[in-house]
Amino acid sequence: MLCAIYTRLSKEDEDKQQPESESIQNQKSLLIHYAIERGWDIYHIYSDEDYSGADALRPDFNQMLEEAKAGKFQIILCKSQSRFTRDMELVERYIHGLFPIWGIRFIAVADNADTEVRGNKKARQINGLINEWYLEDLSENIRMVFDMKRREGQYIGGFPVYGYKRHPTDKHKIVIDPEAAQVVAQIFQWARQGHGKQEIARMLNDRGVPNPTRYKQDRGWTFRTATEQVFGIWNKTTVWRILHNEMYVGVMVQGTKRKAGYKSKTMIDVPKEQWFRVEGTHEPIIDRETFDTVQQMMSLRTHNSGTGQPHVLSGLVRCMDCGSTLIKGSNMRKEGRVSYLRCRLYAESGKQKLCSRHGIRLDKLIEIVTERVRHYVQTYFDTEQLHIQPERKSRQDALEKEYKTLTGQMEKRSLALRTLYLDKVSGVISEGQFEELNQSFLQEKAQYTIRLKQLEQELAQQEKPKGRDELMRRAKELLELETLPRELAVLLIEKVELGEKDPATGRQEVRITWKF
Repeated sequence: MLCAIYTRLSKEDEDKQQPESESIQNQKSLLIHYAIERGWDIYHIYSDEDYSGADALRPDFNQMLEEAKAGKFQIILCKSQSRFTRDMELVERYIHGLFPIWGIRFIAVADNADTEVRGNKKARQINGLINEWYLEDLSENIRMVFDMKRREGQYIGGFPVYGYKRHPTDKHKIVIDPEAAQVVAQIFQWARQGHGKQEIARMLNDRGVPNPTRYKQDRGWTFRTATEQVFGIWNKTTVWRILHNEMYVGVMVQGTKRKAGYKSKTMIDVPKEQWFRVEGTHEPIIDRETFDTVQQMMSLRTHNSGTGQPHVLSGLVRCMDCGSTLIKGSNMRKEGRVSYLRCRLYAESGKQKLCSRHGIRLDKLIEIVTERVRHYVQTYFDTEQLHIQPERKSRQDALEKEYKTLTGQMEKRSLALRTLYLDKVSGVISEGQFEELNQSFLQEKAQYTIRLKQLEQELAQQEKPKGRDELMRRAKELLELETLPRELAVLLIEKVELGEKDPATGRQEVRITWKF
């Protein structure tokens, strides 16, 4: 008889400091001795290290199954059924399904599981269920530990976001990577100047800057990526992700994706309100003001005729009648190319015009808006004295401290409840004692949940938008430039509404709604 020996040790087993008998070497020694005692010849010893029992993509495991199907041996020998798999689906598919067809006898020494022994199937199925439950509990415990670390602002990812690197002595902290951080700062600067994500990607490629994937490869960092970008070309998606990432202002953002299930490798998006956000965990590359301004600018729908450079009022000008955004078109004149804005509904409705024309030369409109911006800013600074109040953060700090404390208490209660359940199963406490303590825990958890919701509402009220004084201060700085910057237009203007030109008088109403 030819037998195949299979051994496995997962990373979780090593982290939990399993006894020496669980090591790969001792599994091999036990199984070799078992085979020799019975006079079986060993065909091959298959071994997978750092692979979970739920992972069906283990290399030696799959090679063994292929050779079992080919009839290379008659017996598969494991220390326990859990070493073969912890997945009940794989137990049924192979041990109870395909192995009998292939003429394979499966033996798990420690479990006394042997497919040749009649009446042994129920024991194997029970073992399979226990292993599956263990796998689910292990996954839940790991998730709870990770969530606790995320709430505390500890970094638990693999490679940090582009612009940062791991702290040299603390793997749960990140520090600035100067070379990459300089590129990130440049990207935000270009975005603040009004450049679109496509244009920024082009400028980076023109300068020969390697994209984040190639940057890591050039430094010999081994990592897995869904798409290999060996040429290091930037694209608008990469730029967009950087411009929207709050990590660059010193906020630790984690838990944006999760596995679809404890046995699945598919990652799904997590709703933004469920993300873990902890402020002040690392040094920022971008200041909050720059980040918020860029978010405002990107939130507007812009049209740039493929140049990547939107005009100053792009996304801000609306039709006074139908409310649709005005779009840009160009005509050739003696003085050169002239750009116009007109109602989208009029332009796209074909022969049956659904709205009036509402056309205006773009340069004339920019002149009008620029003049009104200068007038209002200068008026405020000439006639009013600014009183910028210091931020009152003491209340917010107290709320945040209480929120963090309560969250920690909730986590401790959950862990205690799990321990309590294990004590009940082990017979340490009775069913009645468990029910009494469980009820007490649930009551405390309900009280904590109510208070946490109250704190979330109070914290949301603490986050006030920038007042008029702050807007005016930024406006004065930007007005020192010769032309009206797009940043200033986005900062001050809610919308610009354009009315239809009166054919008799030539007058056309322009209505500006300000943010201050």
